[in-house]
Amino acid sequence: MTYILLLILFIGIELIYFKIADHYNIIDKPNNRSSHTSITLRGGGIIFPIAILSASLLGYVSWAVTVAVILVAVVSFIDDIKPLSQLPRFASHAIAITLVFYDLNLFSQTIWLLPIVFILLIGWVNAFNFMDGINGITVLYAFVAIFTFSFLDINKGSLPLLTTMGMSCCAFGIFNVRKKAKTFAGDVGSISMALFLGYFMIKTILVSGQIGYLLFLSVYGIDAVITIFIRIKKKENILEPHRSHLYQYLANELGYSHIVVSLLYSGIQLFINAVLIYLERIGELSLPIVFSFLLFQIMVYLWIRNRVLQNINLEKIA
Repeated sequence: MTYILLLILFIGIELIYFKIADHYNIIDKPNNRSSHTSITLRGGGIIFPIAILSASLLGYVSWAVTVAVILVAVVSFIDDIKPLSQLPRFASHAIAITLVFYDLNLFSQTIWLLPIVFILLIGWVNAFNFMDGINGITVLYAFVAIFTFSFLDINKGSLPLLTTMGMSCCAFGIFNVRKKAKTFAGDVGSISMALFLGYFMIKTILVSGQIGYLLFLSVYGIDAVITIFIRIKKKENILEPHRSHLYQYLANELGYSHIVVSLLYSGIQLFINAVLIYLERIGELSLPIVFSFLLFQIMVYLWIRNRVLQNINLEKIA
């Protein structure tokens, strides 16, 4: 019953935010790099940090994680309204990750591990933000990750927190998983959700000792990392907006429905996660299996990307 009330509350907060965003003209205008064609309210993902705050008030999450998510959300929301320089954004991410490290007691771990985890988490937060480009993709993918974490026995104690975040995804999804979205997540939504998922991923790996759980986020990770390498090879500025992710080619150049592409990405990740959980339960999720699984995913991704680009080039010629 508590979670149903939370869902109703989150929907109500979204509706109130829409009034505020409309009044103050907090909108996303389409440009040549966008995957949408009409003006849309930006920042509906503000419900994600609000969900974290609600979870904190209910005693579901620590103060450190709450402050971390709220910090990046506030800076990102300001950036949504008036673009900021890289410094305040990076500073907020660095402070937030330090708070996550504190919460997970990582400072007691081997010192050389900290910069590696820091770089990976910074990279994940930005990659998740880059992948937020079409209707439904962020919220559906986040919901799959949250559902997967909830399915693990080791996370039973965190079910109230995960369910609260799941309810926020449901509330936002009502207005975003549409042919014509009412609102976009904005940086406030994508970055705060990315930090939460990154935090929970590290927590799950620490508790379970299973590094293979990193593949719970592999679909986004592979598309983001390979696209970055391709853009670097082309000598493009990787910090500038672009339309060269595979999902963008599918939605923009090939004209597939945003919702279909979003369901494809989240559905593939859900299938991968189910396989990983099964392998772990039968004791077969070893490091060689994890690397083999990752390599197979990369090869499939590159093959699909190549075929998609070939089809796009054929259409241009025709």
